[in-house]
Amino acid sequence: MEFKLYTDVVLLHDVLEEQLHAGDVGTAVERHEVVGLETGYSVEFFDMVGNTVAVVPLPASSLRTPTQADRPSVRMEAVAA
Repeated sequence: MEFKLYTDVVLLHDVLEEQLHAGDVGTAVERHEVVGLETGYSVEFFDMVGNTVAVVPLPASSLRTPTQADRPSVRMEAVAA
C-alpha cells in the first residue's frame, strides 16, 4: 500500500524496542524505495501532548490507513524516575 507523506498511519504490529503497540497512530514523514525491496516509510509517533516518542523505519505492510471505525485510546507508559 502507498501512503501520502505527512498523513496518519496505524501500526499493525508491536515494535517493543520502541515501546510501540499495534494500533498506535503515527505520521508518515519519509518514503524509502530500494530496488527489489518493499517500499518503506519513516513514521514519527507522538505522545498526547505532541512530543516525539519514536521515529521508526517500517515496511508498508506494517501500516494501514485509519478508518472511521478507529477510535483513539490512551495507554500509560511507565516513566523512569
